[in-house]
Amino acid sequence: MKARLNLTVDEELLDKVRVYAEKKQKSISQIVEEYFSKITKEPKKESIIDLIESLPKPNIDPDIDLKKTYYEENRKKYGF
Repeated sequence: MKARLNLTVDEELLDKVRVYAEKKQKSISQIVEEYFSKITKEPKKESIIDLIESLPKPNIDPDIDLKKTYYEENRKKYGF
């Protein structure tokens, strides 16, 4: 069900909105309704699993011994 809403806005702003509405081929009421729908919509909550799955996957050779490589790189870097 639609309801009426009266707004008071600056004339210059209203002129700009009319031009915008004409360019978009929409009524001012449609623009206001879309805006209100957008700002009152609850944000989609992303789960931690979705976030983790969206991270880039590392390119690691499965044949490499990561522990050995870690210690070798640290020995080179720090001189152990």
